[in-house]
Amino acid sequence: MAVDGPELAGPEALAAAIAERLPALGRGAVVVPATGFYRPASLRLEHGRTDPDARYTDWLDAGALTREVLGPLGPGGSGVYLPVLWDLTRDRAARLPRQPAPAGAVLLLAGTMLQGLGLALDAVVHLRVSPAARRRRTAAGDAWALPAFDRYDTEVDPVALADAVVLADHPDRPALVLGGRWAPSQSSSQNSSSQNSPS
Repeated sequence: MAVDGPELAGPEALAAAIAERLPALGRGAVVVPATGFYRPASLRLEHGRTDPDARYTDWLDAGALTREVLGPLGPGGSGVYLPVLWDLTRDRAARLPRQPAPAGAVLLLAGTMLQGLGLALDAVVHLRVSPAARRRRTAAGDAWALPAFDRYDTEVDPVALADAVVLADHPDRPALVLGGRWAPSQSSSQNSSSQNSPS
């Protein structure tokens, strides 16, 4: 399962919170931050440190993520995965050992712009932050990346693809909107609309 959303919406924090609750429901959990599978700086920042097109297309190594995490933890996989491939701080291979996932564990892949890449995911929760809220809440030094998120909204339409959407313009007042296989049926949608709408 992916928890997808801009950094300011806290996808890693939400994934960690879900992982804490799953053992009580009889399921283990593995949280993998997508940032651990970003490409080396020589590739990621080839066109400069503030190129929004590169931020959109060149940062995440989806092939490595599939090879080292999604494949091993998917159906028929070995169950042994690599938690981090690349150390962004040192800009070198993390050299962490592979780890066995607990039997029956749920993988929570957390990061930004994870949809539309062909990743083998069973479900996606998208943290939706509107363009206006992104601009309002993004620090001036990080504003260069905003066009990448605008492009993601336009080209991928993550809200339409996700199984569930959390409206996160206001962090203190998130609202859950179910979609995909979990969407309310037509007969029950009116009864549940008050619960699925932002307050």
